[in-house]
Amino acid sequence: MVPDRKMKSGVDEALDMMRHSTAHIMAEAVQSMFPEARFGIGPTIEDGFYYDFDLPRTLTPEDLPVIEARMKDIVAADEVFTMEEVTKESARELFADQPYKLELIDELPEEKVTVYRQGSFTDMCRGPHVASSGKVGAFKLTGIAGAYWRGSERNPMLQRIYGTAWPTAGELEEHLKHLEELETRDHRRLNRQLNLYISPEEVGGGLIIYGPRAGRIRTLVEDFWRKEHYANGYELLYTPHIGRSTLWETSGHLDFYQENMYSPMDIEGQEYYLKPMNCPFHILFYKSRIRSYRDLPLRWAELGTVYRYEKSGVLLGLLRTRGFTQDDAHIICTPEQIDEEIAEVLRFSLHMWQAFGFDDYKIYIATRPEKAIGTEEQWQQASAALSKVVEDMQLPYEVDKGGGAFYGPKIDIKINDALGREWQMTTIQFDFNLPERFDMVYTGPDGQEHRPYMVHRALLGAWERFFGLLIEHYAGAFPVWLAPLQAIIIPVADRHLDYARKLEAELRREDIRANVDTRSERMNLKIRQAQLDKVPCMLVVGDKELKSSTVSIRLRTGEQLQGQSIDALKEGIRKDINERAREYTLLE
Repeated sequence: MVPDRKMKSGVDEALDMMRHSTAHIMAEAVQSMFPEARFGIGPTIEDGFYYDFDLPRTLTPEDLPVIEARMKDIVAADEVFTMEEVTKESARELFADQPYKLELIDELPEEKVTVYRQGSFTDMCRGPHVASSGKVGAFKLTGIAGAYWRGSERNPMLQRIYGTAWPTAGELEEHLKHLEELETRDHRRLNRQLNLYISPEEVGGGLIIYGPRAGRIRTLVEDFWRKEHYANGYELLYTPHIGRSTLWETSGHLDFYQENMYSPMDIEGQEYYLKPMNCPFHILFYKSRIRSYRDLPLRWAELGTVYRYEKSGVLLGLLRTRGFTQDDAHIICTPEQIDEEIAEVLRFSLHMWQAFGFDDYKIYIATRPEKAIGTEEQWQQASAALSKVVEDMQLPYEVDKGGGAFYGPKIDIKINDALGREWQMTTIQFDFNLPERFDMVYTGPDGQEHRPYMVHRALLGAWERFFGLLIEHYAGAFPVWLAPLQAIIIPVADRHLDYARKLEAELRREDIRANVDTRSERMNLKIRQAQLDKVPCMLVVGDKELKSSTVSIRLRTGEQLQGQSIDALKEGIRKDINERAREYTLLE
């Protein structure tokens, strides 16, 4: 059965219908191999479809070509899709040996059940479908995974087969090439090659240990982040990893967010929780003294590590973890200052993304949902401020109607990477909730107490997710300024080691990250390893270079330059680092 789907128009609707039909064809092929199969659901998804099965044995990748061959036979037979409406009672009889279908039938509010048939296969489904199996396009089965029935760990684990379908063989081939590129750039795959981080079972799923290379990149990113924040009028806070339960009661987290928090620990009879967010600590510092309108705005930022419970089934390398560090910030200001503050934080956000090589993005303004706190006046002013800022900066945007949090409207910036994938990263979020809960006030020009506006701002988002994006965007070949090792010095023979070490020391004095490969391996093998490690620059030194006090340069791009002077080398590398170049321009 395919659940209700929001159908699109035109070509998209036809493509969705074709993929929907291909999922049924796949189910018929699986049934022909496993007559005792029990069927879950099989919806369409972006670029394809899947179907969940309860089968007598575990599928292997070798099964997929067999299933595909049977699907092609069904397509060649051009089986007609027929639809019929039956009563619930008839449906229960029809699917008497299908427990998952029976469960779905029992939950249907309607007294009629829609059934589709093609060939030997019958499924309950609302449709629509193509006229016959011969009308589907080119398809390919892409993978197998485990999936709990209805997404609950309390339910049986089913086997999910994924597939993709396109109108023509050419479009399918193009999509499969795209999938190959995705696999090549997968940060988990690249991590095995580059040895950046581990997430060992001894520590626990979703908890990351960074190695020296990732540690170097993180330090570079954080140093740049701090420098830019100080330059843009922010001050940095550091807050604890745990807090008493009373703090999370005041903030409302224990009422609305406790299922995402880790179990409390008892400390001297008091319950403490690992923090899921940094906001309450920042607010407490605000309330530690009387604040005047003359103190505002305040821009406080923190690289704060938080902990949130995620089910093991949704953990995904660096992209979904249980412990992560947010580049968090809170802007506390008067209502009169809000337009200028939003403009500044949006400008700052785009500047930071461009610095890391991301120029393709979309902006969304999320407005008031049906259930919300705060006055209508606050929501209108905040939403108007967001729209005005984006329009004044002449930035295109879309309105996510009703997509705001219950406590305030927001701007979301979604970044497109090198493969055109969209990532939700930056959020600029009004909060009408916490200032009320913590009774935040400032003294206005009239001598009276007023409630400040508070804006949450996560610029790069979680470091872990940002790092995963960075790895995949650059396919592990980090820009020169972020490369953990910027130059590897390769002596041709042992007699060139002293010269190589002298060069290493000179480069390091220029704050250039350089190492000598001292292994007793052949030069070509050392070059090959440096290429696998995606080191931007390889400096080969042999008899000729020793005699002339030069180096021979090989870049990871494949370019080469013989007899480069040391001074010219250092000047060129420093220039590319300062300009945050993607690759060295030493050969220009």
